[in-house]
Amino acid sequence: MSAETTTSADASTGGVGEHDPRALAAEAFGTLVLVFFAVGSAVLAGEFVGSLGIALTFGFVLLGLVYALGPTSGAHFNPAVTLGMLLAGRMSPRAAGWYWLAQLAGALVGSALLFLVAHQVPGLKTGEAFGSNGYGHRSAVGLSIAGSFVTEVMLTALLVFVYLSVARRVRLGSLDGLPIGLTLAAVSLVGIPLTGASVNPARSIGPAIFAGGDALIQLWLFVLAPLVGAAIAVLAHRLTHEEPHGWFSDLPFLSKRNGHGGGAGTRSRG
Repeated sequence: MSAETTTSADASTGGVGEHDPRALAAEAFGTLVLVFFAVGSAVLAGEFVGSLGIALTFGFVLLGLVYALGPTSGAHFNPAVTLGMLLAGRMSPRAAGWYWLAQLAGALVGSALLFLVAHQVPGLKTGEAFGSNGYGHRSAVGLSIAGSFVTEVMLTALLVFVYLSVARRVRLGSLDGLPIGLTLAAVSLVGIPLTGASVNPARSIGPAIFAGGDALIQLWLFVLAPLVGAAIAVLAHRLTHEEPHGWFSDLPFLSKRNGHGGGAGTRSRG
């Protein structure tokens, strides 16, 4: 199958081609907007809007982005969601890799812009804070490292499970924004007092780099735990929903072991 035919097939079935500049631009821009506005609500307006306002900002921003960019890229803006789509057999490893790069780039640019704005506010301190996530002494309730890990796993598992459940393919339809946005608002409302509610490695990496100090030291948990949560969400979805794609169908060495010849993202040769 030629590259042009593969790209056309991906588009017609709601998949993502391995070289889709519009999808990558959407992921980068969407992640930038999510970090700038949602993390910005914590950095710039947290004392005015509180945890409820921050959680609603995360949910509303994602809801709007799903409506605007869901048909283009699936509106992941989150490496954990992309990992879930990859393990569910809905996109190829190469496409997922490009998504991760785009999301990280967007998070870094969004954080840099937010850092610039924050430094224009007299007296606002960004060191070791700046909307970054944390456990122990950096948790609002002093949650331990073990408790924080379990919290991030479960919160992310719920978010990715909802993504997998409402999206038939990688891309999202116009009605998918509401459950996804509401879910992010709900997990943020629960998680903000506990860990700052990462559920998104890109959202954690960007602010932590500019915060520095303990934010960087503790960053590993907020990268690893959401990815574990995504894998659990894929397993839960397999047990509760009929899935047209094979287990790990875009990972040939695993799909063969599980008796599948390939899924939606598998490329035929010849």
